[in-house]
Amino acid sequence: MTTSHPALTASLLRQAVQLQQQGQLPPAQALYRQVLALDPQQFDALHLLGVIARQQGDAAGAIDLIAQAIAVDPAQPKAHANLGVALMDAGRVQEALDSHERAIGLQPDYAMAWSNRGNALRQLQRHDEALHSYQRAVFLQPNYPEAHCNRAIVLQEMGRYAEALGAAEDALDLRERYADAWFARGNALHGLRQLADAVDSFERAIALRPQWAEAHSALGASLQKLGDFDAALAAYDRALTLKPGHALAHYHRGNTLRSLGRTDEAIAAYRAALAHGDDPQTIAFALASVGAGETPATLPGDYVRTLFDQYANHFDQHLTEVLGYRTPAALDALIRSAGHSAALDIVDLGCGTGLCGPYLHAYARRLDGVDLSQQMLDKAAERALYNELACTDLVDYLGGRGQAWDLAVAADVFVYIGDLAPVFDAVHLALRPGGRFCFSVEAGAPDGADYVLQPSNRYAHTLPYLRKLATATGFTVLATDNLAARQENGTPITAHTLLLHKS
Repeated sequence: MTTSHPALTASLLRQAVQLQQQGQLPPAQALYRQVLALDPQQFDALHLLGVIARQQGDAAGAIDLIAQAIAVDPAQPKAHANLGVALMDAGRVQEALDSHERAIGLQPDYAMAWSNRGNALRQLQRHDEALHSYQRAVFLQPNYPEAHCNRAIVLQEMGRYAEALGAAEDALDLRERYADAWFARGNALHGLRQLADAVDSFERAIALRPQWAEAHSALGASLQKLGDFDAALAAYDRALTLKPGHALAHYHRGNTLRSLGRTDEAIAAYRAALAHGDDPQTIAFALASVGAGETPATLPGDYVRTLFDQYANHFDQHLTEVLGYRTPAALDALIRSAGHSAALDIVDLGCGTGLCGPYLHAYARRLDGVDLSQQMLDKAAERALYNELACTDLVDYLGGRGQAWDLAVAADVFVYIGDLAPVFDAVHLALRPGGRFCFSVEAGAPDGADYVLQPSNRYAHTLPYLRKLATATGFTVLATDNLAARQENGTPITAHTLLLHKS
């Protein structure tokens, strides 16, 4: 007596699913193929063969097989969700997003599809939408550790480190031995500058996943911030043993070697980072800072933006309590010493968190601010002193706004710009007749160079260069002064402050 095809197919499927659940993938594959030999349009065999292909790292095969299954039965949300994950593996992010949204359309309470939709949105840099998607997944399934962890990751990328820490700990409450959540917790703690705790979290992630190069590199970054350069270097070396092409580890290793005074090795590390795909502009200024290349005219905007996005949460405290920052008060004193009108339209260039705001607001009719870092601007907005806050390059912001302001101020901004000629030109055009321009720079030694890029990755300018540039642009120098603007490793950093008048 022979078994009919439907009965045989069902029996083979049961055996295949059981083997797949046990992790016995090759025999499961063989059984699924037997099913397809009997019925080439069998949905479950096509779908689950695709799932196995993805488990084996064959994204293209997974996409092909799951797409065939969906062609047989397009009303299955799990197939659309699994296709979306395979498309993400293949780097086809927008198509992955479309697949997850089709899954949600078929099953609105599908928590995994909401979480994976968030992953696609995060890859597309649509962070607010990604956060909403993760929150929806958690609402639908509160005991879903992956969704909590994904939420932590996107919050960290948004600079919301305290919330990211909470989300990572929610994930760990559900699954203590969860390497990704320990890693997310470490990144949040690093952002909060709770560095010793960050080190502990990264070490826990590594204990669970010892071959994780990115975790070793992140551990190195926290150790480096703690000033434990030898341990940081060992962490980067371990990361690069595991993943020789890890560009970020090469770059941070270069920074650590520079801190240790091992300049030749730092140069080699920066060049290795470049060879493995790091940003050429970032590497150019890193090499210039150790005297191994031409000084760039300005630092890369992405570098400055990332630096201050990460710095926003503790910027004010670090500058004022740790570095003894005095520049806003010094600029205010220079402006007042030369006399000014009672109600000015003022632009705060590179305003950051708005440390100059309380000084400038005292004599402002209107106060506008511009900065590259949105997270710094969010902090400035909390002061409720500014009429407008714009997230863009300051030269771009000034362009097309002829004679809009009476006073332009730039506190500790030009340390990230070497060639100031474009800035002076833009400020001159943006000021009204008789307008004033007050700013600070770190003091450079008059050795023939107008400006130099220092090992701190900050520019220093000479006073003769600034005077020459002011005259060439159409400004008159009204006043100059020197001050110890801040401390660096216990050493005062001398700055020039200048007040210019638009002729």
